[in-house]
Amino acid sequence: MDLIYMCFGVFFAIGLMILGWRILNWVWLRPRKLEKILRNQGLKGNPYRIFFGDIRELVKMLAEAKSKPIGLADDILPRVVPINFHTVEKHGKNSFVWFGPRPMVNLMDPDDIKEALNKSNQFLKVKGGNPLTKLLATGLVFYEGDKWVKHRKIINPAFHVDKLKNMLPAMYLSCNDIMNEWEKMVSANGQCEVDVYQYLENLTSDVISRTAFGSSYEEGRKIFQLQREQSTLVIEASQTIYIPGMRLLPTKRNKRMKEIAKEVKATIRSIIDKRLREIKGGETNQGDLLGILLDSNFKEIEQHENNKSFGMTIDEVIEECKLFYFAGQETTSNTLVWAMILLGQHQDWQKRAREEVLQTFGNNKPDLDGLNRLKVVNMILLEALRLYPPVAALGRSINEETKLGDTTFPAGVILQVPVILLHHDVQLWGNDAKKFNPGRFSEGVGKVTKGKASYLPFGWGPRICIGQNFAMLEAKMAMAMILQRFSFVLSPSYTHAPHTIITLQPQHGAHLILQSVQF
Repeated sequence: MDLIYMCFGVFFAIGLMILGWRILNWVWLRPRKLEKILRNQGLKGNPYRIFFGDIRELVKMLAEAKSKPIGLADDILPRVVPINFHTVEKHGKNSFVWFGPRPMVNLMDPDDIKEALNKSNQFLKVKGGNPLTKLLATGLVFYEGDKWVKHRKIINPAFHVDKLKNMLPAMYLSCNDIMNEWEKMVSANGQCEVDVYQYLENLTSDVISRTAFGSSYEEGRKIFQLQREQSTLVIEASQTIYIPGMRLLPTKRNKRMKEIAKEVKATIRSIIDKRLREIKGGETNQGDLLGILLDSNFKEIEQHENNKSFGMTIDEVIEECKLFYFAGQETTSNTLVWAMILLGQHQDWQKRAREEVLQTFGNNKPDLDGLNRLKVVNMILLEALRLYPPVAALGRSINEETKLGDTTFPAGVILQVPVILLHHDVQLWGNDAKKFNPGRFSEGVGKVTKGKASYLPFGWGPRICIGQNFAMLEAKMAMAMILQRFSFVLSPSYTHAPHTIITLQPQHGAHLILQSVQF
């Protein structure tokens, strides 16, 4: 018996030593080794601080930035991405920050960015962090390799131009509902103050509900509210160092995130089950995204002799619906709100855009051909996406020693493409880089960027956002209908405070004064 206890004690001691060594390597030895390799190649950053790195400073900077608004003419970068901004200011573009024990290198050379984003099988999405953040959505954006290829192939038909054309009526209905609400508000006194952000969020969530779920769009509205709350909780979770096992703790945040995920999944599953029953009953595809996705999935399985390993499971379909709902709604609502805020300041461009819309449609319902001919409106949306990109940064992981440009990155480094810094870079965009000038896009994106990877509102390369055409079509429809019926200026009560909750949003809303347009 004594021998058994002795053996147990020896094994326990060895286990503790191994665990201790792994912890020491994780929080100190490995980070210090990575730091030395990066500094030897000319990269600069703050010295590594054990375990937390720059996270405490990041959280402090964000809290301070969000505590006070800025002026309309002020640089938004110190408020939106303070740690990135100050790091580049202090250490230059070839710099890094510490996300806990992992260095995150700023990638700001367009040639290096193009290479990294084009080689999607080599530069992978960043893994790790708090697993609870995946409760918001997984799906296509997060997959790699063969799984990504399979899902992209199945989802592609839903975003074909012919399918998008059939979704225009749903977009029009959603936009028309909001326009009618605004007209009622304006009619009393000829003008009124409106926080348009709330309405644009409702508009784009309604568009997603109609185009994704067709006749079940009322249930889709419920998903929007839940996903909105989940995104706030995800941001909170991502700003802390995750210690394995923390997701199992019964904290208030952990419990709420799991409750939301369970409710969203159950709601989408009930919609899918209802649709599957309709399909089995002989009903035709409604032409919405869910119907197209299910149809494409069935065809993929049938092509491989009913081998379901070639298609998506119902759980995977649910995740794609969650992802499309969140990504599609957030991207378009934020593009529209920043475009309206910018046009509220720049009446000359608002006038030019309205003249184009009225010349194209009069007071008639916008159609696909006319929307595609709105050059000025398109330039304005492109410029809004440049100044206020939905996603402030993209991340890629280095899993084995990799050479990129003149730098060799060791495994364990994270590459960060600070999209918003690139979009505001004077060296890339000229002296007016921080100013609203839609005219820069008069000859298209390719002309102004000279083919460089310096304009990334939807990403770049093979993993470029699959829904970008959907988002732009919806934004053009909404903007055309707004300009047909209303003129607008910034309200004196408008507070300029861009900040990030997953996507770049106005922290205190977007208060504008609306007036009816007289024909």
